[in-house]
Amino acid sequence: MNISIIGAGNIGATLARKLAAAGHRIRLANSRGPDSIQALASEVGATAVTREAAVQDADVIILAIPFDKHPMMTSLVNAAPAQAIIIDTSNYYPFRDGDIAALRNGQTESAWASEQLHRPVIKAWNAVLAATLAEKGQPAGQPGRLAIPVAGDDPQARAVAMSLVEATGFDAVDAGLLNDSWRQQPGTPAYCTELTKPALIAALQAADRQRAPLNRDALIKEFMSAGELTHEAIVARNRAVTA
Repeated sequence: MNISIIGAGNIGATLARKLAAAGHRIRLANSRGPDSIQALASEVGATAVTREAAVQDADVIILAIPFDKHPMMTSLVNAAPAQAIIIDTSNYYPFRDGDIAALRNGQTESAWASEQLHRPVIKAWNAVLAATLAEKGQPAGQPGRLAIPVAGDDPQARAVAMSLVEATGFDAVDAGLLNDSWRQQPGTPAYCTELTKPALIAALQAADRQRAPLNRDALIKEFMSAGELTHEAIVARNRAVTA
């Protein structure tokens, strides 16, 4: 497939590397232009392009951008083919993204993002730490393979996103409709806790919508005040606080 990734940070670059290795044609773009990511694109097996070129003829567009940038992407995303699948990987953190009243009042993050883009989106790869995505993928069928939730309203688009998750080395879990994707937002038991498929399914069901933002804010406050933490420590605290 022709897959365009907007955003060349840790998540975007890792997805580009893994999906290129799986045989997909990858275009990588960022806000600073292709010259700024030419070396990175060559390293991961992608083609560096402008954001405008990235959306042309794309089968899938993956947004690996800060959450608050969605309103700035409307015209860009709407220049993409009507049938292009839009995958959102972002998460909302008020300290970074500002106070968004709709989210404070309980709207699901990716439902809000979809409204800003005026396009349906699929939620995937948001509930995994960058190091987990880069280092802990395994071949299908491997015992202990970790899982990633995927939510969205269009069953065919959701199935495509799930196949891409599998290609990055993780079991894909069908997490339901986009309005159900609050179950994989920050502060829930499914978020960045490195679970196998059965455990992830149970974690999605155990999510508490009222507790999740409180957990999210408590965890980020703890992480910001703790200084440098190991990856294992972050996963352990996520598990402990959201259990």
